[in-house]
Amino acid sequence: MAKAKSKAEGHDARADSTDAVDEFMKTLEHAFKSEIEMLRRAILAVDPAVAEGIKWKSPSFRTSEYFATTNLRAKAGVGLILHLGAKIRDLPGGIKIADPAGLLKWLGKDRAMAEFATRNELRQKASALQAVLRQWIEYV
Repeated sequence: MAKAKSKAEGHDARADSTDAVDEFMKTLEHAFKSEIEMLRRAILAVDPAVAEGIKWKSPSFRTSEYFATTNLRAKAGVGLILHLGAKIRDLPGGIKIADPAGLLKWLGKDRAMAEFATRNELRQKASALQAVLRQWIEYV
């Protein structure tokens, strides 16, 4: 009888690295590749505790858990899905994030999306996104 892999055995720790993201980006063919790189740099600059890896077949970002994943299928530009990892969490009252720039489109109590149609829009809103992310990682 075949032995089932445990969750730890089935996880490829190499995917949880900057090297994995660098390799992914080298081979990525995407109309907004330079914007994805720009978004990547902005997220990593939010806090020294933020690390990156490949999760859900996209560059993703974590502290103790993954909290953001690039949306490579955004119709125009680049998108970012904010979440609290793979497991749904019970958050009485949900997540409270100050978002004066109106970046977030809420997808649920524990998920939101931000989209940037152009490089210029991403550049202009990068600091607002970083402020949102600093708040978001407090919930991770």
